[in-house]
Amino acid sequence: MVKNDLIRYGIDSLLDELYSAAIYENLSRMYRGRSVSEKLKRIAEMERQHAEFWRSFLEKRGVDTSRFKVNRVKLFLYIILYRLLGLGLTLKILELGERNAVEIYSKILEDLSLDHDGRERLIKILEDELVHEDEFADEESRFKDFLDHVRDAVLGMSDGLVEILSVSAGLAGAYGSPLPVALGGLIVGIAGSLSMGLGTFASVRAQRQVRMSVLSRIRVAARYVSHLFTRRVVDYMLKKGFREETAKSIAEDASRNKELLSRVVAEEEYGLREEALENPVKAGLYTGVFYIVGALVPLTPYFLLLPITLAIPLSFLIAALMLAITGFIIAVSASLSIKAKMMELVVAGLGSATLTFIVGRIASILLGIEVG
Repeated sequence: MVKNDLIRYGIDSLLDELYSAAIYENLSRMYRGRSVSEKLKRIAEMERQHAEFWRSFLEKRGVDTSRFKVNRVKLFLYIILYRLLGLGLTLKILELGERNAVEIYSKILEDLSLDHDGRERLIKILEDELVHEDEFADEESRFKDFLDHVRDAVLGMSDGLVEILSVSAGLAGAYGSPLPVALGGLIVGIAGSLSMGLGTFASVRAQRQVRMSVLSRIRVAARYVSHLFTRRVVDYMLKKGFREETAKSIAEDASRNKELLSRVVAEEEYGLREEALENPVKAGLYTGVFYIVGALVPLTPYFLLLPITLAIPLSFLIAALMLAITGFIIAVSASLSIKAKMMELVVAGLGSATLTFIVGRIASILLGIEVG
C-alpha cells in the first residue's frame, strides 16, 4: 500500500472515531435509561481511545492532526435523527459507518510497514468494533419487525410516491385546477394501494406455501430415511472445508435429532429456514399501507387547493424529500451507501414525474386547456 493511501485511510479512521465518540457521548446524556446510558458512555470512551491511536498513527507519519475536529453540523444531524427515529435506528446508522471502518482496518492490517505494536493495537480496535455491535441488541430488536418487512414498506412507499407524483404531475400539466388533480391522484392511489397490497399478499403466500411444502418433505424424509441425509450432511461439511472426522461427527450429532437434521439439509441444500419465511398478511399490509402513505405525499399541495403554479413545484419538493428518506431507510437496512441510494431514488422519481408532466402539458395544449 502506498503511503498516501495509508495516510488517507488513517485520516478517515480518525474522523470516524472522533464523530463516533462525540455522538455516543451526546446520546448517553440524552437517553434516560441508566443501563443503556452507561453502555453509551463506555463506548464513547472506547472510541476516544481509538481516536488517540489514529492520532499517534498519523503523527508518526508526519501528519498534523490538530486540524481534525468534530463537525458540529454532522453531530447535530445525528441528534435530530435520534429525536425522530429513536435509539434503535440511530444505532443502526452508526453501525453502518463502523462496518465501513472495519473494511478500512483490514486494508491497513495488510500493509507491511505497520509495526508489531501497531498491528496488535489495530487488531484490538477491530475486535472492539465488532463486539460492541451486540451491546444494544434489545434496543434494535424493537425495530426487528419493521426491518424484516422493510423491503415491502419501501416497495410500497417508493411505488406510491413515484406513481402518484407522475400521475399528479400529468394531471397538473393538463388541468388548471388543483382539485381534479387531488381527486384523480387519490383514486389512483387507493386503487394502487389495494392492488399492491393484494398482489404482495398473493405472491408471498404462494412462495411461502411452496417453501413450506419443501420443508415438510424434508422433515418426513429425515424421520424415515435419515441415513440418506446423514451422508449428505457429511458431504456439506466436507465442501465447507471441515476435516472428514469432524464432518462425520457433525452428521452423527445431527442424525440423533430429526428436527435438527432436517434443518441442516433445508439450509444447506435449499437455503431455507422456516423462521425466515415472510408472513404474507404482514407483507401485504406493509406494502399497501406504505403505498397510500407515499401516494398522499405529492398530493398534499393539491388537497390544500394551492394555485397550480405553486402546487406543482411544492409537490415535487416534498416528494423529493420523502424519496430521500426512503433511500435513507433502504441504505441503513441494507448497509449501502446512504448518499448514493438517496440520490438514486430522487433522480429516478423526479425524472419519471417530469416526463409525465411534459406529456400532460402536451395534452393540455392539444385539448386547449390552459394552466391557471
